[in-house]
Amino acid sequence: MMMEAGDESAPNENEFDNIDINPPRFDDDSAQTNGDGKTNSQDASNIPDQMISITVEEPQKVGDGMGSYIAYKVCTTVKQVPGFKKAQSVTIRRFSDFLGLHELLSGKYLKSGHIIPAPPEKNIIGTTKVKMNQQNEMKSSTNNDWLENRRASLERYLNRTAQYKVLRSDPDFINFLESDEELPRAVSTSTLSGAGVMRLFNKVGETVNKITYRMDENDQWFNEKITEIEVIDIHLQKLYAATKSLYLNRKELAAYTGNVAKSTAVLSACEEHTGLSRQLSQLANIEEKIELLRSEQANSDLYILAEQMKDYLGLIGAVKDVFHERVKAFQNWEYAQMQLTKKRENKEKLELQGRNEKLDWADKEVEDWNNKVIKLEKDFTNISEQIKREIEEFDLQRVRDFKTIVIKYIEDQMAHQNQLMKYWQAYLQTANEAL
Repeated sequence: MMMEAGDESAPNENEFDNIDINPPRFDDDSAQTNGDGKTNSQDASNIPDQMISITVEEPQKVGDGMGSYIAYKVCTTVKQVPGFKKAQSVTIRRFSDFLGLHELLSGKYLKSGHIIPAPPEKNIIGTTKVKMNQQNEMKSSTNNDWLENRRASLERYLNRTAQYKVLRSDPDFINFLESDEELPRAVSTSTLSGAGVMRLFNKVGETVNKITYRMDENDQWFNEKITEIEVIDIHLQKLYAATKSLYLNRKELAAYTGNVAKSTAVLSACEEHTGLSRQLSQLANIEEKIELLRSEQANSDLYILAEQMKDYLGLIGAVKDVFHERVKAFQNWEYAQMQLTKKRENKEKLELQGRNEKLDWADKEVEDWNNKVIKLEKDFTNISEQIKREIEEFDLQRVRDFKTIVIKYIEDQMAHQNQLMKYWQAYLQTANEAL
């Protein structure tokens, strides 16, 4: 079976040159058309600025042992966003609540072609370590790093979800942010639950389907976009691995710098020459400051660069999911057409055999499957059009995000390098004066 082709071309890369890197305002309604076919852009000045800011704060362990969990404070500030009843709200949510929210949004919107940002992945080892630690061990360096990483990733997940108009206006999303009540336990998100096992089997089945089934694609736009997304995915994985390695090496460099500071301090204490002892002591002090500076740079490598790349790998996965939903819609349409052909052939056989008593039932089957074909063809057309709209916005947002990430990272690294130069310049001046 052949699909109907669309002749839409990919956006010219020059269109992205002058994109504003500031976070977009939620005034997308202003670009919609009126009944007379004109756009509403002329009325944009009458539309108030919309804004939503979400922070995830203060992770706290609740309970003891394996029955414990980490609760997070979710703070939301909203301005003129439809559906929200409170300008400011604070709720307490656990990690499974975030996974449950993603499951709800995926169930509602994925089949219609909407991109659903992926939540942070589960980390069974890290979670188990935190659960088994005593309350007084929660503030250890390892636990702090893990909790901060998890907290930051949850915050980015919520804010990225809020960028999509249909998702931020969803009642479940609004309830997640505003409701003071505890959410129903999302047991299906548990790895060891029956639903979790079934979900694993379904994923395996879908993976096999992706590998074995090849849709006869006639829309060149989709061919190009699928290839483009695959290439981006490959290079993003390489970039993520490189930035994660940069973080680990910079962190190790900070630790070695700390060792140099300690060794220099010990040497200065042993040195009998007063002037040399003073210079060594000052050098140890500088090395301590540089250790902190390099630790901050390592955090920048992780949170500004590496973790953002990891988020985008999840988002690329979400884009692949909508492409696969389109394939499934095509399979359903194809199956319905095959069944319609069989029912028509069966009806023709009954007519040739003169079995008129079964013709009414055969007519009804043909009519039912014909209606299904019409509906499924419409569903396929709708999801194809929605995906094109989603990918167009995704491309624009991706450029905005990467510009913001790169500029922020460069500015942060330059600030640290300038501070490093100041440290050495100050030390060099005192060293020269001493000599």
